[in-house]
Amino acid sequence: MKKVIFCLLFGASFVFQSCINDNEDPVAVAPVQGAIGDPAVGGAAQPNQVWIDLSEIDPGTKGPVQTLTRRTDWDLAFYSGANFKVVLNSSIMMAAAKIPNVSSLEQVTNASVAALKDEVQVANFNPANVAYIDDVKGDFPIGTTAIEEIKVVDSENAVYLVNMGKEIYSGSIAVGSVMTGGDERGWKKVQITRAGDGYKVKSADLDGSNYYEVTVAKNTAYNYSFVSLKNKKPVFIQPEKNKWDLCFTVFTNTITGAGSYIYADFVNNNSVGGVGAYEVIVTSGSGIDAYNNFKMADVNHSKFVYNDHRVIGSNWRNPVGTNGLEVYGDRFYVLKDADGFYFKLKFTRLTKSQTDNTGVQGERGFPQFEYKPL
Repeated sequence: MKKVIFCLLFGASFVFQSCINDNEDPVAVAPVQGAIGDPAVGGAAQPNQVWIDLSEIDPGTKGPVQTLTRRTDWDLAFYSGANFKVVLNSSIMMAAAKIPNVSSLEQVTNASVAALKDEVQVANFNPANVAYIDDVKGDFPIGTTAIEEIKVVDSENAVYLVNMGKEIYSGSIAVGSVMTGGDERGWKKVQITRAGDGYKVKSADLDGSNYYEVTVAKNTAYNYSFVSLKNKKPVFIQPEKNKWDLCFTVFTNTITGAGSYIYADFVNNNSVGGVGAYEVIVTSGSGIDAYNNFKMADVNHSKFVYNDHRVIGSNWRNPVGTNGLEVYGDRFYVLKDADGFYFKLKFTRLTKSQTDNTGVQGERGFPQFEYKPL
């Protein structure tokens, strides 16, 4: 369990109270009175996934601890719980489909899957493409995945055609715009079986080159274990499951009638790790006042959502506002982390606010939020 030892970030007043660490007796600590988060998404190409821990403070930035990984660092995530689920990297538009009438990688060629490649796509405005992505709610212990749950009998596990998605865009981007993907990353043929309490993965390019085989053990300290098929190695991506609350990322969501679609500026909460959240819409008065005045007694426990990590999603910003890009001022969010601590959170910025060496004013990919424990 993560340590919740809060320190003062900003403000002039100090309040002292007892805070209980799971492994320690109660001690007097200074709880954080409020904090600003500046997730290092990385600009308009949004190259980074940023994992945020609201209850750990970075002494350098005075904001919440954040862990950065490049979106293309991983391809598959292997669930560490009781079920045998494999999740695609939706941040780079990956997709997968079962290849019919084959039982081994050797039977698959570029020619044999040529027609299927036209179907296994993300964001092509074909409603049928939702069959090739994972449950967008992220409830993977029970939700559906493009790669079916891995079965005990090896021969019952199919060979899959995997669209490896897109590289991170490296060209110039107009101020205020985003580019969620660059060059195509190609295709893999993949077969996954069980290996004791873990997984065995076989993959190769469609012509048989770049063959890679790896055994992936479950690590219950983490939601998932991760593998890069492209770079042929296991990788560490998410922090331990109780050490992150939010992820800022590009994300494959769905649009009714249009199938899968790719979103920039997306925020997921760690629902698999036990983080719940709900949205508060302010229907009258000032959104700022409503946020400032919201206290623990106002929490509606029945509204917390634990089986959908899109509670915040893209709902916090308007990329086509009448006044240009904007953060919605009529809403904020309530979170409960895995240790039972409550926070209120509101967004304060969608784009870069000033010119410096990291970007220009108005550039996307520089979000900001503020939050306070309740």
